[in-house]
Amino acid sequence: MEDEAFARSEVPMTKEEVRSITISKLHLRRDSVIYDIGAGTGSVSVEMARQSFRGKVYAIEKKPEAVDLLRQNKIAFAVDNMEIVEGLAPEAMDRLNAPTHAFIGGSSGNLQAIIALLLEKNPKVRIVLNAIALETLVESMEVLKKFKLTDVDIACVNVSKAKKLGSYNLMMGQNPVYVISCQGE
Repeated sequence: MEDEAFARSEVPMTKEEVRSITISKLHLRRDSVIYDIGAGTGSVSVEMARQSFRGKVYAIEKKPEAVDLLRQNKIAFAVDNMEIVEGLAPEAMDRLNAPTHAFIGGSSGNLQAIIALLLEKNPKVRIVLNAIALETLVESMEVLKKFKLTDVDIACVNVSKAKKLGSYNLMMGQNPVYVISCQGE
């Protein structure tokens, strides 16, 4: 789906090209139970809910302005299988059904605790996390080693989009994003 289709503001959003790669790395099924941790605008949540139309997406978000956007996008795309969960992960995940899949777009420094709870709820959970900051990448590598996650794949996605400037088209680079996918044992 195009980025322009979503209601958005200054709340971060996983861009279209990165979203496509991220979702493909999740290996979703029609009946997947998915956590979107740090859901932001809900662009990933909405697309996952449409793919897993017989499943459930829990869009977990702590920021009130992002929760408002999640509500708007849930209504706009009529994804009734998407439930908005207000709160900070991992605490906000406690009462939720066990996930088959999880996307971590933001962890607020709680990555280790989030992964631990995901694995406790489902030792075979499929996880994809996106990292923009190098510190998040380093933290992710440490967590992968600690929990002995398998099927680890790391891709660095660099996207540039053409922007019209007079009669020229200039390529404008977006932030590179590390897309890390893995599986519980």
